[in-house]
Amino acid sequence: MAVEPEHASVNGRKKPQRPQRTHREVADELRARIRSGALRPGQRMPTQAQLAAEFGVERQAVRGALRILQSEHLLTNVSKGAPATVADRADRVPAGPAAPPQPTTVALAPRIASAFEAEHVEIDAVCLTAVSLTLAIGEPLRQIHAGRLKPAKVDVRVLLPSRNIDLAFPVPVGGRQGDEDPVHERWLAQRNAQGQVLRHNLRALRATHGIDVRVTFRALPFTPPVKLYLLNNAEALFAYYTVTRTEALIGQESLPTYDAQGVRSMLFAFEQGTGLRDATFVEQSQLWFNALWETISSELELTD
Repeated sequence: MAVEPEHASVNGRKKPQRPQRTHREVADELRARIRSGALRPGQRMPTQAQLAAEFGVERQAVRGALRILQSEHLLTNVSKGAPATVADRADRVPAGPAAPPQPTTVALAPRIASAFEAEHVEIDAVCLTAVSLTLAIGEPLRQIHAGRLKPAKVDVRVLLPSRNIDLAFPVPVGGRQGDEDPVHERWLAQRNAQGQVLRHNLRALRATHGIDVRVTFRALPFTPPVKLYLLNNAEALFAYYTVTRTEALIGQESLPTYDAQGVRSMLFAFEQGTGLRDATFVEQSQLWFNALWETISSELELTD
């Protein structure tokens, strides 16, 4: 009996079928190409038929992926009849006077990934624990390991509160009781852990990709009421730490505290080249950071 072509086998065994990618997986790959610059702002995308053939999926999956990227404002002109277009400045979060603030978790990662397109990357940060910075730097690290980015040099400087000061926040609502301060110890452990992860991940680029990396921390004698990120002397990203009453889990107990959730802070973006207001803010922010770094800050060891 003849064997039907769709059931043809090799050595009597049915050839395994490779599972098709989902529309979200296709969107992830196309998003990465846009973020890395492989697809530039204003560039026409391949046709839906070409994308379907490349990814081995049905056109419906391609259309779903394109709609996702359109909802993220990365693509325009998404329709059945013509190829979509990469949105202008799709690789950047909008800056300038008309740009709306966005949560740190949304705005920071794409801007830092864009900063890593430079040959010499310079990042300065003032923050409470470096949680947001450590999370955001994960995106350019993935792109470096994937071969999409290759800076020659990376310099990162971070200002964090000193372990020896009385923090304004986080603090217990009822105040400190005696010499023990579990809220302070919890903050200190988080500050040290995040700093160590950030330093380790960046320094690993030297061994894996031959990138010249320098990561330095210094301690501030005060609790910063704001967070600030300076990228390549060209951008300043600024957010307020808004203190609220919350519950901190200390061991098995829930302790009322005053604290600020930095990852949720609304980030305002300022950029050189978008007007005098923004250029002046970037320049003054860099001067402020350098003054703190060179005067009242001190050496910081990320140890208990």
